[in-house]
Amino acid sequence: MPFKKVKGWAWESYWIVGGFFSWLIVPPIAAYLTIPNFTDIISAAAPSIKAFTFSMGLIWGIGGLTYGLGVRYLGMSLGNSITLGFCSAFGALVPPIYYNFNPTEGKESFTAMASTSGGQLVLVGVLVCILGIVFLGKAGTLKEKDFAVGHEDKDKDFNLVKGLIIAVISGILSSFFNFGIEAGKPMADTANEAWKALNPGQGEFLYQNNVTYVVLLWGGLTTNFLWCMYLNFKNKTFGDYTNKSTPISKNILFSAIAGTMWFLQFFFYGMGESKMGNGAGSWILHMSTIILTANFWGFYLKEWKGVSDKTYKVFFFGIALMFLSIVLVGFGNSL
Repeated sequence: MPFKKVKGWAWESYWIVGGFFSWLIVPPIAAYLTIPNFTDIISAAAPSIKAFTFSMGLIWGIGGLTYGLGVRYLGMSLGNSITLGFCSAFGALVPPIYYNFNPTEGKESFTAMASTSGGQLVLVGVLVCILGIVFLGKAGTLKEKDFAVGHEDKDKDFNLVKGLIIAVISGILSSFFNFGIEAGKPMADTANEAWKALNPGQGEFLYQNNVTYVVLLWGGLTTNFLWCMYLNFKNKTFGDYTNKSTPISKNILFSAIAGTMWFLQFFFYGMGESKMGNGAGSWILHMSTIILTANFWGFYLKEWKGVSDKTYKVFFFGIALMFLSIVLVGFGNSL
């Protein structure tokens, strides 16, 4: 939403300015304010841990890039619902599948999930989430038909085929952020143990994941920076940053707000994860809340104005299935 206030700049210009705040500036500030000597923890971590965490960030960065295109072609409501629906499912399922092949103490494998009533309910919840995506895709098909005649002035960028392809790719690759949190867990554990030694009997350290984010988001920055610089060169938009005919200060301000707000989602996710663990329940709850918020914004932006009653009903049924999946996953985790 803050990006919509940027005037006269190409997408790649405001995206990377916001990205500097999301991935380079704000994460170390957050770590500095919450974790004493966080740089020492990063320095002391094994190179393999940092490399794996960074590589997950690189892959996630591609998902972040394609996310922007998915929202462009599908709109705020549908784009977020489908992209983050896939992100939810893959982010929830792939870690336990990974631990099936690489058993790790304290981590639940897919086989272990499937052998317990709680785990089975979580898997049902993931399947319901995927079913919700199917209905949202159907709603997109109906929306495309509704806008084909008599609504040519509405949502001119809407393109279902392009949007669905990009959203699926983005959703799968964006789930690698969750894998990055897992990869950097040893750094978070070090921060957690240091805090617990100074604060005995007070539970887990709320801000332990902030040290992981620093390394993980370096990967995301690398991918996005290279692509945006390529687009600046290709589209000859390097001049955006110094173009005095545009509101440069306001553009930087709104890009900075967008980037900072983006990082804060994971700042608070990390706090919740420190109490709940980085299991399927945490990830799906996080993603589904974003889907709900995005749909509020989608209706505020009147993206669905002019569609038929049938399209509305299919869309809302898809959303209802997404949130039924939250209930199932949450209840399954409690068993």
